[in-house]
Amino acid sequence: MSDTVRTARPPAGGRPEPLPAAAEDTEPDKAGAGPAEADAGPVGTDAGPVEADAGPAEADAGPAKQRDAFFDNAKYLAIVLVAAGHAWEPLREGSRAVTALYLLVYAFHMPVFIVIAGYFSRRGDASPGRVKRLITGVAVPYVVFEVAYTLFTRWTDQQFDRPISLLDPLYLTWFLAALFIWRLTAPVWRLVRWPLPLALLLAMLATLSPSIGNDLDLQRTLQFLPYFVLGLLLRPEHFRLVRRREVRLLALPFSAGALALAYWAVPRVDYAWFFHNSSAEELGAPGWYGPVMTLATFGCSVVLSVCFLAWVPGRRTWFTVLGTGTLYGYLLHGFFAQGAKFWGWYGPDWVQGPLGAIAATLVAAAIVTVLCTPPVRRAFRCVTEPSMEWAFRRPG
Repeated sequence: MSDTVRTARPPAGGRPEPLPAAAEDTEPDKAGAGPAEADAGPVGTDAGPVEADAGPAEADAGPAKQRDAFFDNAKYLAIVLVAAGHAWEPLREGSRAVTALYLLVYAFHMPVFIVIAGYFSRRGDASPGRVKRLITGVAVPYVVFEVAYTLFTRWTDQQFDRPISLLDPLYLTWFLAALFIWRLTAPVWRLVRWPLPLALLLAMLATLSPSIGNDLDLQRTLQFLPYFVLGLLLRPEHFRLVRRREVRLLALPFSAGALALAYWAVPRVDYAWFFHNSSAEELGAPGWYGPVMTLATFGCSVVLSVCFLAWVPGRRTWFTVLGTGTLYGYLLHGFFAQGAKFWGWYGPDWVQGPLGAIAATLVAAAIVTVLCTPPVRRAFRCVTEPSMEWAFRRPG
């Protein structure tokens, strides 16, 4: 999941990778609690790093609205992994261990975000209120940050003629474009009889079609679609099941085994399959590899997502409130990830060693944590969660 620009556009700092965005619906059920412990009010959600339907009144997590701490905790921990993955990207070439961690994290952190996005889109429909939230919480930030990242990477990459294109998502904005499409199609997936097999079939067919092109990053949108549909099918009891004691205990050896397997696979397997942004032909593989790898990566990502969610705290912690601001951490940390290379932060020799990897991880975690705090949310709400009442008709 390398968050960089497609090869069809001048690179913005590495290989193309996925990154995350917003949820739409409110959710009265608490995944980590029994039926009697459901949220007393609507839970402002965000499908991963992006928060879409929280209005200005929710910005500072006042007592009027109670959220499910489990999902906020999961989103904060996942966005830290996103930032760490971007920090590791320039360090992969000189370290097999860093590359193994990179591969392991990229195998599940986007699926986690997308599954949560689908889960909170279960009741999504075409009502005026939800369409408005989709526009203000997904479409508007997409346009703003697509332009902002294009202008910023013109400078950092010294590509001063890089065009602004709202059809070819640049860097991490692909997730907003994908989420917009997934949300629009949510009613369809609730209508069909076998939604997950159908979504997997579309993802497999996408790997056979290099001609899909870059418009709205449809290749990645289709290949990640099964995770969103899986989220649509989940219920609160599924998340409670994931957090049972026996599942937590099993998650430990599974995670250790996955890390060992990732270390073994680094020189043997092209981990770009987990980016889900290329066809089999574009990855230099026979066509039949695409459908096979779609199923293999889906199974791997779901297992690792379960291992991750099994150990997410269900109670309120010091970072729970930060989980309500992951949209900001997601959209803003990319400027630091891109600028770090231009500013020469990876230049010193010691940065390429173990101490450098640890330092890069800590710095990335600290930066994204600050970007999720309420003061940053207040400062940037005008472009990430605008109300835009002037643009919409009044109900009735």
